[in-house]
Amino acid sequence: MARKSASPPGRERILDAAEKLFAKRGFYGVSLRDITQAAGVDVALVGYHFGGKRALFDAVFGRRAEVLNRERLELLNEIRLQARPGTPSLEAIVHAFTYPLLERSARGGPGWKSYFALVAYVNNSPEFGPALMSQHFDSLVARFIAVLREALPDVPPQEIYWGYHFLTGALTLTFAETGRIDKLSESLIRATDLDSVLERLAPYVAGGFRALAARAAAKASSPRAARRRRPGKTASRKLPAPGPQGS
Repeated sequence: MARKSASPPGRERILDAAEKLFAKRGFYGVSLRDITQAAGVDVALVGYHFGGKRALFDAVFGRRAEVLNRERLELLNEIRLQARPGTPSLEAIVHAFTYPLLERSARGGPGWKSYFALVAYVNNSPEFGPALMSQHFDSLVARFIAVLREALPDVPPQEIYWGYHFLTGALTLTFAETGRIDKLSESLIRATDLDSVLERLAPYVAGGFRALAARAAAKASSPRAARRRRPGKTASRKLPAPGPQGS
Protein backbone atom coordinates (compact mmCIF):
# COMPACT_ATOMS: atom_id res chain seq x y z
CA MET A 1 0.00 0.00 0.00
CA ALA A 2 1.45 3.36 -1.01
CA ARG A 3 2.14 5.78 1.79
CA LYS A 4 0.32 9.09 1.72
CA SER A 5 2.61 12.06 1.17
CA ALA A 6 3.22 14.06 4.29
CA SER A 7 1.38 17.38 4.50
CA PRO A 8 3.50 20.53 4.42
CA PRO A 9 4.87 21.69 7.79
CA GLY A 10 2.73 24.13 9.73
CA ARG A 11 4.88 27.10 8.77
CA GLU A 12 4.46 26.41 5.04
CA ARG A 13 0.73 25.83 5.39
CA ILE A 14 0.42 29.19 7.12
CA LEU A 15 2.39 30.92 4.34
CA ASP A 16 0.32 29.25 1.62
CA ALA A 17 -2.99 30.14 3.25
CA ALA A 18 -1.91 33.69 4.02
CA GLU A 19 -0.66 34.22 0.47
CA LYS A 20 -4.01 33.17 -1.01
CA LEU A 21 -6.08 35.26 1.40
CA PHE A 22 -3.89 38.38 1.26
CA ALA A 23 -3.98 38.24 -2.54
CA LYS A 24 -7.79 38.14 -2.54
CA ARG A 25 -8.61 40.54 0.29
CA GLY A 26 -5.51 42.63 0.99
CA PHE A 27 -3.79 43.02 4.33
CA TYR A 28 -6.69 44.56 6.24
CA GLY A 29 -9.35 42.25 4.88
CA VAL A 30 -7.80 39.18 6.47
CA SER A 31 -7.54 38.18 10.15
CA LEU A 32 -5.07 35.77 11.69
CA ARG A 33 -8.00 33.51 12.53
CA ASP A 34 -8.98 33.45 8.84
CA ILE A 35 -5.46 32.38 7.95
CA THR A 36 -5.06 29.72 10.64
CA GLN A 37 -8.48 28.24 9.89
CA ALA A 38 -7.56 27.99 6.20
CA ALA A 39 -4.19 26.46 7.13
CA GLY A 40 -5.67 24.09 9.68
CA VAL A 41 -3.35 25.19 12.50
CA ASP A 42 -3.68 26.88 15.86
CA VAL A 43 -3.50 30.69 16.00
CA ALA A 44 -0.57 30.45 18.42
CA LEU A 45 1.54 28.90 15.65
CA VAL A 46 1.57 32.23 13.79
CA GLY A 47 3.13 33.90 16.80
CA TYR A 48 5.64 31.09 17.18
CA HIS A 49 6.83 31.20 13.56
CA PHE A 50 6.32 34.84 12.60
CA GLY A 51 5.51 36.98 15.62
CA GLY A 52 2.43 38.70 14.19
CA LYS A 53 0.31 39.51 11.17
CA ARG A 54 2.59 42.17 9.65
CA ALA A 55 5.64 39.93 9.99
CA LEU A 56 3.68 37.13 8.35
CA PHE A 57 2.71 39.46 5.50
CA ASP A 58 6.37 40.37 4.99
CA ALA A 59 7.39 36.70 5.02
CA VAL A 60 4.75 35.82 2.43
CA PHE A 61 5.96 38.60 0.16
CA GLY A 62 9.63 37.69 0.51
CA ARG A 63 9.34 33.94 0.04
CA ARG A 64 8.89 33.86 -3.72
CA ALA A 65 10.83 37.09 -4.35
CA GLU A 66 14.06 35.20 -3.67
CA VAL A 67 13.25 32.64 -6.37
CA LEU A 68 12.33 35.30 -8.92
CA ASN A 69 15.41 37.41 -8.27
CA ARG A 70 17.69 34.41 -8.68
CA GLU A 71 16.10 33.41 -11.99
CA ARG A 72 16.14 36.95 -13.37
CA LEU A 73 19.75 37.50 -12.38
CA GLU A 74 20.77 34.22 -14.02
CA LEU A 75 19.07 35.28 -17.26
CA LEU A 76 20.63 38.74 -17.10
CA ASN A 77 24.12 37.28 -16.65
CA GLU A 78 23.49 34.80 -19.46
CA ILE A 79 22.51 37.42 -22.04
CA ARG A 80 25.47 39.59 -21.06
CA LEU A 81 27.85 36.69 -21.65
CA GLN A 82 26.23 35.87 -24.99
CA ALA A 83 26.52 39.49 -26.15
CA ARG A 84 30.22 39.95 -25.34
CA PRO A 85 32.14 41.98 -26.31
CA GLY A 86 29.07 44.08 -27.02
CA THR A 87 25.96 44.65 -24.94
CA PRO A 88 22.64 42.78 -25.08
CA SER A 89 19.76 44.16 -27.10
CA LEU A 90 17.07 46.09 -25.27
CA GLU A 91 14.60 43.32 -26.12
CA ALA A 92 16.86 40.71 -24.50
CA ILE A 93 17.32 42.82 -21.36
CA VAL A 94 13.59 43.39 -20.91
CA HIS A 95 12.90 39.71 -21.63
CA ALA A 96 15.37 38.63 -18.93
CA PHE A 97 13.66 40.96 -16.46
CA THR A 98 10.09 39.92 -17.26
CA TYR A 99 10.18 36.31 -18.45
CA PRO A 100 10.48 34.58 -15.04
CA LEU A 101 7.55 36.61 -13.72
CA LEU A 102 5.22 35.98 -16.65
CA GLU A 103 6.22 32.32 -16.99
CA ARG A 104 5.66 31.62 -13.28
CA SER A 105 2.34 33.44 -13.32
CA ALA A 106 1.18 31.55 -16.43
CA ARG A 107 2.33 28.03 -15.48
CA GLY A 108 3.57 28.08 -11.90
CA GLY A 109 0.29 27.04 -10.32
CA PRO A 110 -2.23 28.70 -7.99
CA GLY A 111 0.39 29.76 -5.44
CA TRP A 112 2.33 31.78 -7.98
CA LYS A 113 -0.88 33.26 -9.37
CA SER A 114 -1.80 34.43 -5.86
CA TYR A 115 1.69 35.80 -5.34
CA PHE A 116 1.60 38.01 -8.42
CA ALA A 117 -1.82 39.33 -7.45
CA LEU A 118 -0.21 40.19 -4.12
CA VAL A 119 2.69 41.93 -5.90
CA ALA A 120 0.18 44.06 -7.81
CA TYR A 121 -1.56 44.93 -4.53
CA VAL A 122 1.69 45.84 -2.77
CA ASN A 123 3.09 47.80 -5.71
CA ASN A 124 -0.05 49.96 -5.72
CA SER A 125 0.01 50.53 -1.95
CA PRO A 126 1.71 53.67 -0.57
CA GLU A 127 1.78 51.93 2.80
CA PHE A 128 3.41 48.64 1.81
CA GLY A 129 4.94 49.28 -1.61
CA PRO A 130 7.96 51.48 -0.83
CA ALA A 131 9.25 49.28 1.99
CA LEU A 132 8.55 45.81 0.60
CA MET A 133 9.41 46.47 -3.04
CA SER A 134 12.64 48.18 -2.00
CA GLN A 135 13.61 45.46 0.47
CA HIS A 136 13.06 42.55 -1.88
CA PHE A 137 13.61 43.90 -5.39
CA ASP A 138 15.82 47.02 -5.37
CA SER A 139 19.10 45.11 -5.62
CA LEU A 140 17.92 43.20 -8.69
CA VAL A 141 16.40 46.32 -10.25
CA ALA A 142 19.69 48.20 -9.78
CA ARG A 143 21.49 45.49 -11.78
CA PHE A 144 18.84 45.63 -14.49
CA ILE A 145 19.08 49.42 -14.78
CA ALA A 146 22.88 49.22 -14.88
CA VAL A 147 22.69 46.91 -17.91
CA LEU A 148 20.16 49.23 -19.57
CA ARG A 149 22.59 52.11 -19.07
CA GLU A 150 25.34 50.04 -20.70
CA ALA A 151 23.05 49.44 -23.68
CA LEU A 152 22.07 53.15 -23.81
CA PRO A 153 25.30 54.91 -22.81
CA ASP A 154 24.39 58.31 -24.27
CA VAL A 155 20.90 58.48 -22.78
CA PRO A 156 20.37 60.63 -19.67
CA PRO A 157 19.70 58.38 -16.67
CA GLN A 158 16.37 60.02 -15.94
CA GLU A 159 15.03 58.72 -19.26
CA ILE A 160 16.03 55.17 -18.32
CA TYR A 161 14.34 55.48 -14.94
CA TRP A 162 11.18 56.76 -16.61
CA GLY A 163 11.27 53.80 -18.98
CA TYR A 164 11.64 51.43 -16.05
CA HIS A 165 8.74 53.16 -14.30
CA PHE A 166 6.49 52.62 -17.31
CA LEU A 167 7.58 48.98 -17.55
CA THR A 168 6.67 48.24 -13.93
CA GLY A 169 3.32 49.93 -14.45
CA ALA A 170 2.59 47.57 -17.34
CA LEU A 171 3.60 44.57 -15.24
CA THR A 172 1.48 45.64 -12.29
CA LEU A 173 -1.61 46.01 -14.46
CA THR A 174 -0.89 42.70 -16.16
CA PHE A 175 -0.64 40.82 -12.86
CA ALA A 176 -3.83 42.41 -11.54
CA GLU A 177 -5.75 40.60 -14.33
CA THR A 178 -8.74 42.88 -13.87
CA GLY A 179 -10.40 41.74 -17.09
CA ARG A 180 -11.04 45.31 -18.22
CA ILE A 181 -9.15 44.81 -21.47
CA ASP A 182 -11.39 41.80 -22.18
CA LYS A 183 -14.43 44.07 -22.06
CA LEU A 184 -12.84 46.94 -23.98
CA SER A 185 -11.70 44.62 -26.77
CA GLU A 186 -15.00 42.68 -26.73
CA SER A 187 -12.99 39.55 -25.83
CA LEU A 188 -10.62 40.02 -28.77
CA ILE A 189 -7.84 39.72 -26.20
CA ARG A 190 -7.85 38.49 -22.61
CA ALA A 191 -5.97 39.75 -19.56
CA THR A 192 -5.17 36.15 -18.59
CA ASP A 193 -3.36 35.45 -21.89
CA LEU A 194 0.13 35.87 -20.48
CA ASP A 195 1.79 34.14 -23.42
CA SER A 196 0.55 36.98 -25.63
CA VAL A 197 1.85 39.49 -23.09
CA LEU A 198 5.26 37.81 -23.10
CA GLU A 199 5.35 37.86 -26.91
CA ARG A 200 4.66 41.60 -27.07
CA LEU A 201 6.00 43.19 -23.90
CA ALA A 202 9.75 43.17 -24.64
CA PRO A 203 9.50 44.71 -28.15
CA TYR A 204 6.95 47.24 -26.89
CA VAL A 205 9.11 48.36 -23.96
CA ALA A 206 12.31 48.30 -26.03
CA GLY A 207 10.61 50.57 -28.56
CA GLY A 208 9.69 52.91 -25.75
CA PHE A 209 13.28 53.10 -24.52
CA ARG A 210 14.47 53.85 -28.05
CA ALA A 211 11.86 56.58 -28.40
CA LEU A 212 13.00 58.17 -25.15
CA ALA A 213 16.62 57.92 -26.34
CA ALA A 214 15.76 59.60 -29.66
CA ARG A 215 13.83 62.32 -27.86
CA ALA A 216 16.77 63.01 -25.53
CA ALA A 217 19.20 63.10 -28.48
CA ALA A 218 16.98 65.53 -30.41
CA LYS A 219 16.62 67.73 -27.37
CA ALA A 220 20.38 67.76 -26.77
CA SER A 221 21.08 68.80 -30.39
CA SER A 222 18.45 71.53 -30.56
CA PRO A 223 19.53 75.17 -31.10
CA ARG A 224 18.24 76.05 -27.65
CA ALA A 225 20.43 73.39 -26.05
CA ALA A 226 23.41 74.62 -28.07
CA ARG A 227 22.87 78.16 -26.78
CA ARG A 228 22.76 76.87 -23.22
CA ARG A 229 26.12 75.17 -23.73
CA ARG A 230 27.85 78.40 -24.87
CA PRO A 231 30.10 80.01 -22.29
CA GLY A 232 29.06 83.33 -20.86
CA LYS A 233 26.64 84.87 -18.48
CA THR A 234 23.30 83.14 -18.24
CA ALA A 235 20.22 85.13 -17.49
CA SER A 236 18.57 84.19 -14.25
CA ARG A 237 15.18 82.58 -14.43
CA LYS A 238 12.34 83.98 -12.44
CA LEU A 239 10.35 81.28 -10.68
CA PRO A 240 6.59 81.37 -11.24
CA ALA A 241 4.45 82.55 -8.37
CA PRO A 242 2.86 79.76 -6.35
CA GLY A 243 -0.64 78.72 -7.29
CA PRO A 244 -3.71 79.07 -5.11
CA GLN A 245 -2.61 76.13 -2.96
CA GLY A 246 1.06 77.09 -2.89
CA SER A 247 2.01 74.21 -5.19
